[in-house]
This record gives sequence, structure tokens and C-alpha cells, in this order.
Amino acid sequence: MSTQNWSTKLALAEAMVPLIGRLYRDHGVVATVHGRSLVGKSVTGIVKAHRFARRVDDVELPLETSLELLRTVCRLAPGPAAVDLARLGAPALRGDGADYSRRSRADDLEQRVRTALAPVLTDPAPGSGRSPGGQDVVLYGFGRIGRLVARILLERGDDPHGLRLRAIVVRRGSADDLVKRAALLRRDSVHGAFAGTITVDEQGRRIVANGTAIQVIHSDDPAGVDYARHGIRDALVIDNTGTWRDEEGLSRHLRSPGAARVLLTAPGKGAVKNVVHGINEGTITERDRVVSAASCTTNAITPVLKAVNDRFGVVHGHVETVHSFTNDQNLIDNFHRGDRRGRSAVLNMVLTETGAASAVAKALPELAGKLTGNSIRVPTPDVSLAILNLTLAQEVSRAQLNEHLRAMSLESALQDQIDYVDSPEVVSTDFVGTRKTGVVDALATIAGADGAASANVVLYVWYDNERGYSEQVVRVAESLLGVVKPVVPPLRTAALQPVRA
Repeated sequence: MSTQNWSTKLALAEAMVPLIGRLYRDHGVVATVHGRSLVGKSVTGIVKAHRFARRVDDVELPLETSLELLRTVCRLAPGPAAVDLARLGAPALRGDGADYSRRSRADDLEQRVRTALAPVLTDPAPGSGRSPGGQDVVLYGFGRIGRLVARILLERGDDPHGLRLRAIVVRRGSADDLVKRAALLRRDSVHGAFAGTITVDEQGRRIVANGTAIQVIHSDDPAGVDYARHGIRDALVIDNTGTWRDEEGLSRHLRSPGAARVLLTAPGKGAVKNVVHGINEGTITERDRVVSAASCTTNAITPVLKAVNDRFGVVHGHVETVHSFTNDQNLIDNFHRGDRRGRSAVLNMVLTETGAASAVAKALPELAGKLTGNSIRVPTPDVSLAILNLTLAQEVSRAQLNEHLRAMSLESALQDQIDYVDSPEVVSTDFVGTRKTGVVDALATIAGADGAASANVVLYVWYDNERGYSEQVVRVAESLLGVVKPVVPPLRTAALQPVRA
């Protein structure tokens, strides 16, 4: 472990900031540490990310190692990619950072990095088949999910090879509608203040956030918007309203000039493909024009279920979600078309149904017919908990199950979806803003008594049903538009392979 004092660490992190920014702005390169992005991070955030490497490599990633690697990557000027400094700098962990830097300058650091970056050194947009310039995105609806998706895109800044937020479409609410929409983006009771600056262009009917001009369009008809009139071309329309869920209804968006594809932020019905990123985004084809990002709960539990099923086999199980209340419930008792949802959301636990268990099978067909589910809405505004009561094909101890899920969260292709925590003090508010889709609470895992193995296990998975889900929506959008950045060096996938006979 590094013995550097805090000031030295801060100085090294400060030297890294302009390199991280230059790689992102000029080349579309996202610098990461075991999947955690360094783009836009504070100096202390960069130091913290390097300390996180202990969870994977048992030692802290030296900041001088990352600084040397960043300088090398800048010289090589690769195309868009997610470059993992921790895996790229793994030799540093055989000695202290200063010693590694001397060796690397004496050896062939640049050649080693060049070899790792080979897949992204020649093609300006690897695997995308598209020219750089960004892909236009429109948010149809600007509620909880719409505003969080906007925040995610705006926090990334101007990525010339990624998604570009161009407009939002809402119903006109009042004479000062534009100011109110901007205020809701600027301040959020759950997620806090917007990270950046926001101004309102009344004359142009635009919200300008972090330098991005977002056209505000008023309409209540998906087919009645002329996006092309605002210079928007081949746009992905992200429908956050949930009003239309089948292909026929959602295809109305495609009648609008300038719209090319539609992504629904709710479970799709009928022939609409439900995509959980990390699981089945590979099923998206160029022919797909209407796709769903499924539900927040489906996104939270499916990656964990895949990790467990691939390793131990799931015979059957029950999913119970303890879910924060949502906007479709009443604040006080009043008429509601749904059973029990008319009762006050802020005063009651409300037993209701969830389609998440059956929806898992749409993304993970091998679990079809194996899961049941139910839900309890509780008086909290955000963060939910899924309880997975599973019968496995083979017996496993609590330690074995936790270690497998820990490894999946750190070193597998599901590291963007699964997180892992083993603190005895965590509660729901600790997971507000979590960018991973589900967080396994290791200390709550049940599998046998007194360390014995058992085929009957219980897993507790926390999830921010707003932020975590919105991150998944953006990932699906990137897959749909072909702007996914390859990971360099590539993630290990062996942990995903079944070991059962």
C-alpha cells in the first residue's frame, strides 16, 4: 500500500484531471478504475477511485501509475473506448508506484499500452459503423426518469462520439412552464442539486444546461412533432411517459420528421423487445425501431439472477420487492383504478403486484416459469429492496455465494450492473444515487446454518429504482444507437460460464 501523504496524492490527482478531460473531449476516451469512471470526478474522487482498487487487487492503485499511463494513452490518441487504468497498470501492483514508474520508463511501457489499445487505435468509432458527431436524443416526457436521464447525459458533457440531448417534449403546464421545467432539473428533493449550470432561453424556448441547448417542445401527440424543424435528425426518442407500451402505440413517434427509433422506459407489451443491459442487449439489431428498457426491478434482479443461475442453477424462487412509492399512487386516500393504490402512499405499506418476476424470463429465457413475485410499496421516496428466495440446483455456503457475487461485481462483464456491500450499517438512503443496477447486501445473505451448504438461499438486493434504472436506460440507448465504447483491456468473462454438468 502506498505511504504517500495526502497532499502528494492530491497533487498527483490534480495532474491527472486535464489528461482525463482531454482524452474524453478530444477522443471519446473514458478513463476508469475497475469500471468506475474518472471523467468529471473531483480530485478527491480520483483518489478515492484509486483506493477502491484494493477491493479487486488487494492493494491500492498508485496514482503515479495512472498518471504515467494517462500520458502514454494521450500520446497514442486512441479512438473512443473505456480504458481501465487498473487493469492496464496491473504490473504496478508488484511493487510500489515510484518503483514501477522507473521500470516502466526503462522498459517498453508505450509498447505494452499500444498492444492493449490496438483495437481502438485505427478506427475512430470502433464497432459502431457510424461517423463521429454524436447521436441525437429526444426525451418525450420529463418526469422522474426523464430528468435523471437528462442529468446523466448532461454530466458527461459534449461527447462527440456519444449521445447528444437535443430536446424534451412535454405538455404545456402553465405560462411559466419553461422556468418550472428548468427549476425541476436544477433541484431535486431526492437527488440534490444539478451538477453544473442551467439558464433559460425564453425567446428560443430552450433550457441551456452545461452549455447544451435543449429545445423544449410542447405536444401531447407523439406523431405531431416536427423534430427536423429544430435541426434534429435520426433521433432516438426516449418515451418516459409509459402511456404507450405496445409497438403500435410507440410507433406513432416514428411518424414525426427527425425521429428514427423509440426507447420505452417501462416494460413493453406484445412484440416489443424488453432489454436489460448486461443481459440481452446483444439481441438488438439494426432493424429494431422500438425497444423497451424493461422495469427498474427487472433491471435490478436479472443480472444477479443470471450470475447465480450460471454458477449454481436456479430451480425455482420467489421475488419480493420492498419498493418506494411512485407517482402513480395517491398522496392521500382517493379513488384509484388500481387495487389498494388509492390509499395514502406516505402513510401506508401497500401490498401490490409486480410483473418483474415474469419479466425476467423475457431477458433470461432459461428462468421462464421458475419465478413468482409480489411487491410492497412503502413510504420512502426512492431506493427499493428485492428479496430473492431461491432454490438452487446445487448446495452452496453463504461464503461461497457471497464470494461469487463479489467477484461478479468486480471482474465480470456484469460489473456495470452488480455491486456488492458488506457493511453492517447500510440502510436505504445509503444507496440513493447508486449507478449500479443492484447492490448485493452480503451480510444479509442466508445460505444454510453455521456455515453449512444449502440449496435454499436468500439474497437481499438494494437498488435505486430511479438513478440506477436511468443509468440502464442510457446504456440501452447507447447499444441501440451503436455508440457503445469498447472496454480496454477487455473484461474477464470466465466467471459467467456455467460450471454445472
